[in-house]
Amino acid sequence: MSAIKGSVDIDRRPEDVYSYVVDPSHLPEWQESAVSAQRVGDAPIGVGSKVQVIRRMGRRVFPMTMEITEFDPPRSWRLHGVDGPVRGDVHGTIEPLDEGRRSRLTLDLDFEAHGMGKVLVPLVVRPFARKEMPKNEQRLKNLLEHSAGV
Repeated sequence: MSAIKGSVDIDRRPEDVYSYVVDPSHLPEWQESAVSAQRVGDAPIGVGSKVQVIRRMGRRVFPMTMEITEFDPPRSWRLHGVDGPVRGDVHGTIEPLDEGRRSRLTLDLDFEAHGMGKVLVPLVVRPFARKEMPKNEQRLKNLLEHSAGV
């Protein structure tokens, strides 16, 4: 199956968008299914950093660890799941628009299934993510465009 892809134009500079989306503490603010997210360890964020994320799908809660495998501010990043039956792979890119005054954020989301994840991914996870992604992008756009402190 192909990756789930979405884009949104945001009236903020690429540097602002990048610093917000790669900060794990902001994940629950703009991603509907994210209950919590925090860095593992205290090293600066970069390739090799890990993030513990807890997601809710329906009544189920899924903890997962993601590792940053690409980190190229303010252009792109990639997180890859390293444990659990469903391991997400998220690749984000930011293109400058209007001479860097605005940004186009593109997210590519795919899943690697292990064990019971082979049943969960096509039947539950992928449809859930397809439905959630456009809402998350709109929430992120609203947060970044209407919050001066962000």
